[in-house]
Amino acid sequence: MPVTSALQGWGYGEARRVLGQTPLRYLIVQDNRTVGAIQLIRKALVPGFSTLYAPRGPALESLDLLPLLAPAIRAVAARGDALLKIEPPLAIDAVGDEQGANVPAAYGPFLRSETEQPEHTIVATLDGSEESLFAGLHSMARRNVRAAQKAGVTAGRDTDFEAFWEIFTATNERAKLGAFPRAYYETMLKEGNAHGGEAYIVLARHEGRALAGGFFLAMGDTTCYLFGGSVRDDRPTPDGTPRKDAKAPDAFYWNAMLDARAHGYRVFDFWGIPRKLDEEKHSFGVFKMKLKFSEQRVWYPAYELPLNPLAPAITRLLRWRKTQNNLRKRGSAEDVL
Repeated sequence: MPVTSALQGWGYGEARRVLGQTPLRYLIVQDNRTVGAIQLIRKALVPGFSTLYAPRGPALESLDLLPLLAPAIRAVAARGDALLKIEPPLAIDAVGDEQGANVPAAYGPFLRSETEQPEHTIVATLDGSEESLFAGLHSMARRNVRAAQKAGVTAGRDTDFEAFWEIFTATNERAKLGAFPRAYYETMLKEGNAHGGEAYIVLARHEGRALAGGFFLAMGDTTCYLFGGSVRDDRPTPDGTPRKDAKAPDAFYWNAMLDARAHGYRVFDFWGIPRKLDEEKHSFGVFKMKLKFSEQRVWYPAYELPLNPLAPAITRLLRWRKTQNNLRKRGSAEDVL
């Protein structure tokens, strides 16, 4: 389908199953013809009530079909399903529209709501030659990539999950981001290659040690950088002096883009930048790093469909629970992005 996402793929649904959530998969048929598909994640709230969530979905021939989807979802929803949230996977240009004024407020009965995945992100279009892509990077990114190459940093696809996990957990602890259980990521890596999807890891190494890396989930023409980070090289040099910064994160981003291009992906989704920029937050540094590699900012809004008269109360409960989770993990009520 022209409107689709890797989060509608098999691997992402199976990873959610590890969290005690249930993936439900349906074809969307109109006049005896398949016009889309949807992976719904059923998430229990309290006994007797649950929500349905289509992560970056549904997959469709056209967003014009969205309003017609509402009665079909109501027909398959269970009695306890109180609310449906969808995140149509069609990027809306955010350049010059940093507040999202051009984002539709509704698609028929679906009304705009908070997203679960990052609503604001950066993407890079990988068309053209390697030389033109490199020329399109910020001058600092080009300088750092060259410095990494000169320092002997290598980067590419890697099967060392342990190295990725060390980097990922260290980054999360440093930034107080939190994470799902390890089995969630292992399942996504294992199952993400089924039914047209692809899951893989890219690592940047300096003198053998992985210093930066990320986990990617891909489908169609797009690959998504979902999880990752970097660590400092604390190994002493032979003469006992601190090591110079080898610019491994820059090497990671650049080589991950080249790898995606080499594997036929046309779009590289950097997956999440802050809605509101705050230089005091960890997310601002991540935003500045991603911005060096592309300035194509886009919106991926979410929409809700009430399935039960209690839906408004459920929405408030979910917001309260998210706030409490933020306070527990980071000591702040604000969302990460």
